[in-house]
Amino acid sequence: MAEPSDIELEPVGSVQRTESGREATEPMREDIRLLGAILGDTVREQNGEAVFDLVERARVGSFQVRRSELDRAELAGMFTGVDIADAIPVIRAFTHFALLANVAEDIHRERRRAVHVAAGEPPQDSSLAATYRKLDHAISAAELDSAAVADALSGALVSPVITAHPTETRRRTVFDTQHRITELMRLRLHGLTRTEDGRDIEVELRRHILTLWQTALVRLARLKISDEIETGLRYYPAAFLEVIPQVNAEVRTALQARWPSARGLLQEPILRPGSWIGGDRDGNPNVTSEVVRLATGRAAYVALAHYFTEITALEEELSMSARLVRISTELGALADACHEPARADEPYRRAVRVIHARLTATAREILDQQPELELDLGLRRYQTPAELLADLDVVDASLRGNGSAVLADDRLARLRESVRVFGFHLSGLDMRQNSEVHEQVVGELLAWAGVHPDYIALSESERVALLAAEIATRRPLIGGGAELSELARKELEIVSAAAHAVKVLGPQAVPNYIISMCQSVSDMLEAAVLLKEAGLLDVAGAVSDSEVYAPIGIVPLFETIEDLQRGSSILEAALELPVYRAMVAARGQHQEVMLGYSDSNKDGGYLAANWALYRAELDLVESALKTGIRLRLFHGRGGTVGRGGGPSYDAILAQPPGAVKGSLRITEQGEVIAAKYAEPRIAHRNLETLLAATLESTLLDVEGLGDEAGPAYRVLDEVAALAQQAYAELVHQTPGFVEYFKASTPVSEIGALNIGSRPTSRKPTTSIADLRAIPWVLAWSQSRVMLPGWYGTGTALEQWIAEDDARLKVLQDLHERWPFFATVLSNMAQVLAKADMGLAARYAELVDDEDLRARVFDKIVDEYERTIRMHRLITGRDLLADNPALARSVFNRFPYLEPLNHLQVELLRRYRSGDTEELVQRGILLTMSGLATALRNSG
Repeated sequence: MAEPSDIELEPVGSVQRTESGREATEPMREDIRLLGAILGDTVREQNGEAVFDLVERARVGSFQVRRSELDRAELAGMFTGVDIADAIPVIRAFTHFALLANVAEDIHRERRRAVHVAAGEPPQDSSLAATYRKLDHAISAAELDSAAVADALSGALVSPVITAHPTETRRRTVFDTQHRITELMRLRLHGLTRTEDGRDIEVELRRHILTLWQTALVRLARLKISDEIETGLRYYPAAFLEVIPQVNAEVRTALQARWPSARGLLQEPILRPGSWIGGDRDGNPNVTSEVVRLATGRAAYVALAHYFTEITALEEELSMSARLVRISTELGALADACHEPARADEPYRRAVRVIHARLTATAREILDQQPELELDLGLRRYQTPAELLADLDVVDASLRGNGSAVLADDRLARLRESVRVFGFHLSGLDMRQNSEVHEQVVGELLAWAGVHPDYIALSESERVALLAAEIATRRPLIGGGAELSELARKELEIVSAAAHAVKVLGPQAVPNYIISMCQSVSDMLEAAVLLKEAGLLDVAGAVSDSEVYAPIGIVPLFETIEDLQRGSSILEAALELPVYRAMVAARGQHQEVMLGYSDSNKDGGYLAANWALYRAELDLVESALKTGIRLRLFHGRGGTVGRGGGPSYDAILAQPPGAVKGSLRITEQGEVIAAKYAEPRIAHRNLETLLAATLESTLLDVEGLGDEAGPAYRVLDEVAALAQQAYAELVHQTPGFVEYFKASTPVSEIGALNIGSRPTSRKPTTSIADLRAIPWVLAWSQSRVMLPGWYGTGTALEQWIAEDDARLKVLQDLHERWPFFATVLSNMAQVLAKADMGLAARYAELVDDEDLRARVFDKIVDEYERTIRMHRLITGRDLLADNPALARSVFNRFPYLEPLNHLQVELLRRYRSGDTEELVQRGILLTMSGLATALRNSG
């Protein structure tokens, strides 16, 4: 935002850097200088010298604060009483800089990877190339055979599941413009000064940055679910439609080449995306049956529109004449359905037009909105994606059988892969609802049907017996004239909308029904009753697994620490029931279980939650072995470490033995989605990372503890208990803590302003337990405390070590050998590095009760300092020493966050004092968006 010579990026009186390190990062600094200078010019030209000077004074002051040349209070005073009309462009300037810095960092990662490759260095961990090297080593050591690999990867699935989040609210124009800036910077990366059509790259950068500046970053109206649906779908044309089929083909080819005798290896695509947007109604009253139909219908439209585009292009490309090439009999029969004399000599074109016409007929039956490029030849529709794929396979086989494999390997191959993974549904929409709602609705249905007048009064064993008997029948509980509450009717309509999607688009359209806060077997069976009522479950009268109809899997979500500890026993008890076991058997013995990172953290704190999750996975793996099912774990992670975030590769490798086994589902949400999947190259790298870690965790021994696992587990049992106690003492037992939290963070404003479609609490209470995890974590991130990502860990480690001097060496050894413990400490270090107690003190000033402020904030600061000391003592290094890329990012960009935090505090103070002017509210929302963009994993 200043002239290039004024951009300060190097530490003063801080960490020493080698010349080689400085040289390696100089291109990134040059990119930041260029983008910052263009942005500064834009601010000056568009908003005048006064605004530009305020931005510059804030920027210079922020660096002076970092060098201890300026007291933070003086910088904050710069914004005291600032005119809101001047404050808004300042907020926007620093928000845009954060966005442009993200672009520069992404480009720099590509640059460094290219340097490593050019130098002939081994492939980096988290790449598939590195994973293949490890697998090859295991093969040469006779550690992997075809049968074992085929079994381990049977039903393999890696599924990033896109979820809605209030910090991912960028407009489509902003999204697209950022992508164009990335492409322009990528051209500069290759030494170009002009685009392919001869345009000056710097001029184009100025044009697009001006477009960004003149485009509103966020909407004025509250985000609707339809907006969130469109936001989630934008990643398909941006990256997924191109990259996912490509990665699937690459992995299948690589593994089949290594184990050619492994039967059916990855015959189904391993990488398949999912979504929650429009199906997750837990605490969101805005999800209706119409929303479910919109979500599934819009997804299907994106898939079929893509096929129409590719098929139209394919028809143009396959122009071969029957006079010059031979064709298969099957291709000739397919082409004969197209009676167009002008194309009589072009069998491939006629065959593709038949496919095109049948797909048109399909679209007209299953879509509410028709794609462009339709072709009506009066042909019948495809009933399933398999029929479409079969016709494409006919074209492929004819090309390969007659000397044209090079043509088959191009667009046709990509289209076939697309149909295999996206079908007619594009992505699987999960349904989710809270167990308390199920209990209420099922109780009402049973009472109306005369089965039992007071289901809720029954004991757990009585409930299970009643529900199991009901599932075993085919009778519906209600008819068309049933008099039901609004809640019950709404829930039944939603499940019926899911049934419609399954019928029209196939079972992959709605693959799972997730039960939030699942605490018992009856919670699982209640969901089954609702599915049965909608025609999505039929166990009655079946004499074999194939006769059971169960297209949707029932997925218990264990969220609190207590529920995680009981999860395996709940699952085993469900599997003992013949009706439930029949449902699982009908799904190939696959049972998915979801693990809640967010609520377990809110419940017991960072370390206790992470250990409870690890222990739960160990127990579930043992239960799977005991009961003979194939377990798939679904990790409900957020972007921030406090909600299970952090580097995906390390997180997956840190899973306990047997917990992955070829299958992994993981939620992706917030600004993390754009950071990972906004454009093809970055998306390819991040999807590759998920696959690499999954393959390694499945096929290699990555835990590294061996026979010493038991003692290590006992150490963490003790430390985690101490951590939970320390966390509870602050969050659950300190008088006034809830008041402190509400006053010192923008949590109330997250709910009051137009941020996301979902209420901040599941229930209308002020309880921390009822508060949704997203605003809990987001609020602490905005105030730069980052409490959910570390609090309680320092005290626990200090207390445990104090018992015995030898214990420090135990923890140091575990850090060196155990990926789980190393990852826990590494992720915690990332959060600690992003936290800033000086800025947090500014937010604490919003607490009017001085005694409460001192009592809580002093505890937080003490624990923060203690946790940093313990991290250094155990790891032997400073924060981020193992993550130089993040260290650079924190150093380069965090001074630019400082003005956003000060302005947020100023505007919160005004808003809470009664200044509800629209610009004040918009300013608060913009600061939230800017901080989330800059932190990159705040949600």
